[in-house]
Amino acid sequence: MSLLEVAGVSLQENGNAVLKDISFSQQEFKKIAIAGETGSGKSTLLQIIAGLTEPSSGEVFFEGKKVIGPAEKLVPGHPHIFYLSQQFELPQFLRVEQILKYANKLSAQEAEDLYEVCRISHLTKRQTNQLSGGERQRIALARLLIKRPRLLLLDEPFSNLDGAHKKILKSIIHDIGEKLDITCILISHDPQDTLSWADEILVLHAGQIIQQGTPEQIYKQPVNEYTAALFGSYNLLHGAMAKALSAIPDTALNEKSLLVRPENFKIHADTSQGTPGIVEQVKYYGSHYEVDVRLAEKIVTVRTGPVPFEAGDKVSVSLSPDDVWPV
Repeated sequence: MSLLEVAGVSLQENGNAVLKDISFSQQEFKKIAIAGETGSGKSTLLQIIAGLTEPSSGEVFFEGKKVIGPAEKLVPGHPHIFYLSQQFELPQFLRVEQILKYANKLSAQEAEDLYEVCRISHLTKRQTNQLSGGERQRIALARLLIKRPRLLLLDEPFSNLDGAHKKILKSIIHDIGEKLDITCILISHDPQDTLSWADEILVLHAGQIIQQGTPEQIYKQPVNEYTAALFGSYNLLHGAMAKALSAIPDTALNEKSLLVRPENFKIHADTSQGTPGIVEQVKYYGSHYEVDVRLAEKIVTVRTGPVPFEAGDKVSVSLSPDDVWPV
């Protein structure tokens, strides 16, 4: 039996369809990420799963039992499903230990272990107004975890965090599953957050699931250009250019464009090794370079390691047929 079952969930608001027939299941400890542009229904879906928002139709089941929404329950929410929104709040001018003590259902040792997982043991004597944004978020997360949820719903947990605090929070979210045995669903607009963490990704567009699969499937085989754009840079090749670069037979194109991630191109100083072109620009990104190459009337972006190229150099670009995807 699945831990979570979302069955045909839809939501209408003011005559507009916010969610349309959403269905998926989640096994215990399986990590699911939800991706989509702003307004695609991601947060609303989490709120329905948590029992905080009433769907217009469809049902949510947790451990085989229906999650009751606010229309049938005086105090909304499920005792084993917790939702951490982007707009979390902490009481002002209280010490961290006071806030956590009010919610604590754990033994002293269990609580200390949890504080270690959340990297907050050194913060317990501070007042909330003395904390950074990243520290406040970790306290808010600990305040939920101390109540021992079975399912944790995280809505854009990395937004507005600097690099250092984001790295800490990523490590914490990993440990929540590994050390605390809590199943998670996560929303993030950054592909690096979801691709490296999730077992499965759901892609929402205009309130509908348009693709569902492993991170590798979603990244390498997006169902359309919208999905491709959510998970990083890409090139679209058309017609003769697509065939010339990829050596794919005409019958495989079927009038579709071919999507190519920048790292799948190979760039050569020898102009006879592929399709010839001219370097337009070389950009440095620390871990890699991106080279814009003009091929006839088309500019493609190639991601590569250190390159001996400069703007104006003649090069060639090639592709393996395995590194393209029709969209």
